[in-house]
Amino acid sequence: MRRFAGRALACLALLAGCAACAREVDSAGDDAPRSASERPADGDTFIRPLVGNISGLIPNITSDAHSHEVGSLIYDSLVTFNRDQRFIGQLAESWVQSGDCRRLDFKLRRDVRWHDGRPFTAEDVAFTYRTMIDPKTPTSYKDDFEAIERLETPDPYTVSVTYTKPLARSLMTWGMDMLPKHLLEGFVRAGKLREAPQNWNQPVGTGPYKFASMRPGEKIVLVANKDYFEGRPHLSRVVFRVIPSQSTVFLELKAKGLDSASILSGLTALQFTRQTGYHAFRKAYHKYRYPSNSYTYLGFNLKRPFFADRRVRQAIAHAIDKRELIDGVVLGLAREATGPYKPGSWAYNPNVKAYPYDPPRARALLAEAGWKDTNDEGILVRDGTPFAFELYTNQGNDERKKIAEIIQADLREVGIAVEIRVIEWASFIKEYVKKRRFDAVILGWNITPDPDQFTIWHSSRMGPDDLNTVSYANPEVDRLLEAGRQTCVQAERKQYYDRIQEILAEDQPYVFLYFRDALPVISSRVRGVAPGAAGISYNFREWWVPRPQQRYTAE
Repeated sequence: MRRFAGRALACLALLAGCAACAREVDSAGDDAPRSASERPADGDTFIRPLVGNISGLIPNITSDAHSHEVGSLIYDSLVTFNRDQRFIGQLAESWVQSGDCRRLDFKLRRDVRWHDGRPFTAEDVAFTYRTMIDPKTPTSYKDDFEAIERLETPDPYTVSVTYTKPLARSLMTWGMDMLPKHLLEGFVRAGKLREAPQNWNQPVGTGPYKFASMRPGEKIVLVANKDYFEGRPHLSRVVFRVIPSQSTVFLELKAKGLDSASILSGLTALQFTRQTGYHAFRKAYHKYRYPSNSYTYLGFNLKRPFFADRRVRQAIAHAIDKRELIDGVVLGLAREATGPYKPGSWAYNPNVKAYPYDPPRARALLAEAGWKDTNDEGILVRDGTPFAFELYTNQGNDERKKIAEIIQADLREVGIAVEIRVIEWASFIKEYVKKRRFDAVILGWNITPDPDQFTIWHSSRMGPDDLNTVSYANPEVDRLLEAGRQTCVQAERKQYYDRIQEILAEDQPYVFLYFRDALPVISSRVRGVAPGAAGISYNFREWWVPRPQQRYTAE
């Protein structure tokens, strides 16, 4: 959930890989300027959907994708990724990293100002660090910062960081958004960062867009930062419309009420493959397809008695027909997941235990775990308790609802009753996921270019603001996660992560379902879109609309 270290539903991740990126375009043209009059122009408004409400406007303390999608335009970090997912400086103009991954020395840009005009300096970096390790800060991302032994600021534009031990992802740590000391110091000291105006209607960053207004549950408006240190964004305004339904998003696209549908709120597979081939849509929008960094999973609350026995979790994995999910729900536009690492990435282990669709094996495992008898409705019973649980997912995602329905039917076949509950996004995260008020969930993770997943799987990360939401605890996984982040040698790290995948495959704290393709669409009047390994939005500041095609004149 950092700009590149996630900015999505609790983000982690491996190389995206857009080498296979594809775009379907009508003969209306491509993204390149076609005449002298189509050189980059400023102006126009870009309207994009959010299928859920945001939970705040300080990304350092939010863990949902929608909040990060908005925050990514308001804030900056010291480093980020370019199109090829290589590190480049953002607020840092340069850095030197020691060979043992224990020290980083940054030189900051001298031309950066906060949106209120105050200069950005090393004191803001130091303040962000202190904020992230403060026990009163409700953040899911403190572990990397807790690995720091000391942070020094010898002058206003130099930051030196020393780690207690080698940290393989030390540079990625500084993809965290920087926070303004002069505005937030008092709130951090009081332990009230969530209550700060900057988290709700007065965010102040250094990013390419400034906050303009918000109507909760309706829309958020950002305006171009004309003094942005890398040059003013071409698009004058960005409007996020809250539209809690993929079906409604599609209707708005057809009515040209939106300029995009992103990886977070994009087309369903059915819409992409079968409902957008007509000429008017192809003329109005460019369609893209590429392997995303996101996987979908069924997660168990391991503190619920139903799921304490891993044989039960393995049985459920055997009872679910993943091929039906991939073919029926996403029409083949996905790859089966066997764990939390993307197939084809260097950390991926292809040799872990598999769970083919096998209802008889599922029934046998359930019987071994004591679920033998059935009641009048054909539901398994143990010690007088029927095997019946609630499966939660979020409103607005039609595909997840279909997944829930297929899982419900598959588990009914082996004697497990499932009741589906669909909850509005912000409430789902705040009231159910964070408070662990669920039996099981269907959710997804965006993963980052480093395979360290300490924040999701380590047993020390089970608090309400942490990301180990299923309460998974395995001492060997803890040890391997700690070892994997403390070496810079990729071959050594791979040994650790291969073993982690083997254990997760045995334990099945999640049933890992699939890695879905991203299916975004962008208005054909927009130029500058250039998909790469980093996806499609990494260069949003450079998107533009030729003046004859601009629809909105307000600056």
